[in-house]
Amino acid sequence: MKQDQRVAVVGGGPAGLMAAEVLSAQGVQVHLYDAMPSVGRKFLLAGRGGLNLTHSEPFDVFAGRFGERRGQIEPLLRRFGPDTLCKWAHGLGIETFVGTSGRVFPKDMKAAPLLRAWLHRLRQAGVQFHMRHRWLGWPDVAAPATALRFATAAGEVVAPFDAVVFALGGASWARLGSDGAWVPWVSERGVQVAPLAPANSGFDLQWTPFFAERFAGMPFKSVAISFTDAVGHRFARKGEFVATATGVEGSLIYAVSALLRDETAANGSATLLLDLLPDRSPEQVRAAVLHPRGSRSVASHLKSRLGLEGIKTAVLHEVLSRDEMHVPEKLAETIKAVPLRLLAPRPLDEAISTAGGVRFDALDDHLMSTALPGVFFAGEMLDWEAPTGGYLLTASMASGAAAARGVLMRWGKQGG
Repeated sequence: MKQDQRVAVVGGGPAGLMAAEVLSAQGVQVHLYDAMPSVGRKFLLAGRGGLNLTHSEPFDVFAGRFGERRGQIEPLLRRFGPDTLCKWAHGLGIETFVGTSGRVFPKDMKAAPLLRAWLHRLRQAGVQFHMRHRWLGWPDVAAPATALRFATAAGEVVAPFDAVVFALGGASWARLGSDGAWVPWVSERGVQVAPLAPANSGFDLQWTPFFAERFAGMPFKSVAISFTDAVGHRFARKGEFVATATGVEGSLIYAVSALLRDETAANGSATLLLDLLPDRSPEQVRAAVLHPRGSRSVASHLKSRLGLEGIKTAVLHEVLSRDEMHVPEKLAETIKAVPLRLLAPRPLDEAISTAGGVRFDALDDHLMSTALPGVFFAGEMLDWEAPTGGYLLTASMASGAAAARGVLMRWGKQGG
């Protein structure tokens, strides 16, 4: 490998930064470009509530979180998985701990100190950062795939490189830099791209005006949901989620969002079942509802016998008529299975992450485009998705490291 070979990393999120780290550690001249004034903006936003780095569960379980893309993602994780990520963070002086859910966090829960330490190390390694450089594709379809066109404050520039790692993200949270503008440019150069779609997203449903006004922003706690799609895929889990003015969102919804998204796209809606009392059997609920209530109202009866009140009682009124609320058998059945008919996912830009992207069958085993030799893809640009819980960040960084190793291997040098 020539010492003067130059690589462009386009995108300053975790995947791009990790690619820059692996390359610069091997003496490669790395130029990192980002459209925003600073790098890692979505990374910092994700850390506002406590930066979830990865998950401590067994590797086989962890790899299984990537569903249909496990076969493509698992090899990347075997080179840079949860344990490697934790050791990497420790190398930056960031201590970590495992939370009660098994998720791994920095000891101070913050993203900013980690990012500062990371950027300092990259600059020390010689990585050159070019902010406010928005990639505009290539000068023309005949131009070399490693000659890149950027919009800058001083006008458009074209910069030639020996290899390129694209890590531009998907199309969620466009204000932080991931807007999906790259899709037509990449497609025009013969790279197959699966349509981008929301992942880990909320969903719309038709609450009554009263419910939407009174309960938007309130959580459904200690509940369970179940869902079976048209082809028999089933999901069931306990947890919590939040009612919004337009529908539902939150961790429990995000966990099943891929199935719900595909079902609404195929059939126009998806009905999940909400169990308001997952720790009580149907027989226990039925007995409590059938217990004589005397002169008490139904609401008072449910509160005293089952502890149901607030949003949990209100959602029953969303699906049952006034008469049905007074039919004990029907009421008991519904408490264990409130049908919520979801109409569509929230807009792509609101989603936590993106499904779809550059197809793996358009890449070789080292994430290089078969249509554009010398061009590699990483992070959320790739066609995969995963639930929240540290999986997204781990796989993004693993793919950035893998793309960088691909560059090095193309030049006959092992690294990373």
